[in-house]
Amino acid sequence: MRIFTDRNGLTIKRSIDQGTEEQRKTVQEIIRNVRANGDQALKAYTERFDGVRLESLKVTENEIQEAFQELDDEFVSIIEEAAQNIYRFHEKQKQTSWFTTEQNGTLLGQKITPLDSVGVYVPGGTAAYPSSVLMNILPARVAGVRNITMVSPPGENGKLPAGVLVAAKTAGVQNIYKVGGAQAIAALAYGTETISSVDKITGPGNIYVALAKREVFGDVDIDMIAGPSEIVVLADDTARASEVAADLLSQAEHDTDSSAVLVTPSLKLAEAVSTEVEKQVSTLPRQEIARKSIDQYGAIYVTSSLDEAVEVVNDLAPEHLEIITEQPMEVMAKIRHAGAIFLGRYSSEPVGDYFAGPNHVLPTNGTARFSSPLNVDDFMKKSSVISYSERALQENYEKIAKLARLEGLEAHARAVESRFK
Repeated sequence: MRIFTDRNGLTIKRSIDQGTEEQRKTVQEIIRNVRANGDQALKAYTERFDGVRLESLKVTENEIQEAFQELDDEFVSIIEEAAQNIYRFHEKQKQTSWFTTEQNGTLLGQKITPLDSVGVYVPGGTAAYPSSVLMNILPARVAGVRNITMVSPPGENGKLPAGVLVAAKTAGVQNIYKVGGAQAIAALAYGTETISSVDKITGPGNIYVALAKREVFGDVDIDMIAGPSEIVVLADDTARASEVAADLLSQAEHDTDSSAVLVTPSLKLAEAVSTEVEKQVSTLPRQEIARKSIDQYGAIYVTSSLDEAVEVVNDLAPEHLEIITEQPMEVMAKIRHAGAIFLGRYSSEPVGDYFAGPNHVLPTNGTARFSSPLNVDDFMKKSSVISYSERALQENYEKIAKLARLEGLEAHARAVESRFK
């Protein structure tokens, strides 16, 4: 990995793929077709893009039971334990409605209501992502969303991966459909004969899924358009080079556009980590992807002090931040911008990806400066509550009317005055 001492140009920001004009037109046509032809369009696209002809889009209870039989009991148990951890963590995020009163009869408050329905997209293809199932569905469950629909593209056998189905059943999803791509997003947004429309769509996907989410946003809500994964490790000379290198590569193997950065005041650690990365990358099954990621977006930055290292991290605002220093809690207190923070050598990033409980759907590309991980609030909405008594309005209606007239809104003024004329 490249070692820098010059801060200029150090960044984890990459251009989020906006898609080509041809891709955008393709997505728009798919959405129009699904809106016009419903299930027929979904089945035609599934045959065209996934090579599978389906009689029914919905996953049956028999398929779910087969998935439990197919998956090793140990894996089922691990998925169930991870689900419990994730559920318990998100339970602590849940807010409740509140109200306050004053002596003149004023009542003000905030009513918190879960969304009615949510759609979760789970990527398919050659990989299976049960962790994405849990991370997207369980916060919605905690929030109290009544109707959760999951969609995912089928494999060549016309089924979803066993791990995905086991995770979905464990998370409590009733409606699971074998459809992917932009057509699945269109179905969730607008509904078909089989799939009901939802209020919000969450979950990652390829460029066609991302473009479809952009297209339907406004008709429904979406979680985010996430960029490639990224990790920053902030470490001092107490860190072990082999462990830091392994953690950097854990993100580099995601995608050729993923970013892995070490920030450290220790030149000795920097050189050792660079050597370790070269050694370890050659043994990875996904070494071609990891190698390209490291070459394009990997970096080691050597700072003059630990305080400068903290400044660099806050400028980068990474998706994942590991702090492997002598006093990680003290360093963490100075961090202002990061999606998820992992403290100490035993808190490797995959601990959060899969098992600990906090959500792994995180802000990328520097957006941790102003946004948060997927959480229970994303599946709830807030309504303001206002109740004035006659006395309260009597005390304030003239002030309200004057403010209304200041803005040139006479009907507003008359509306409050009408109660006393």
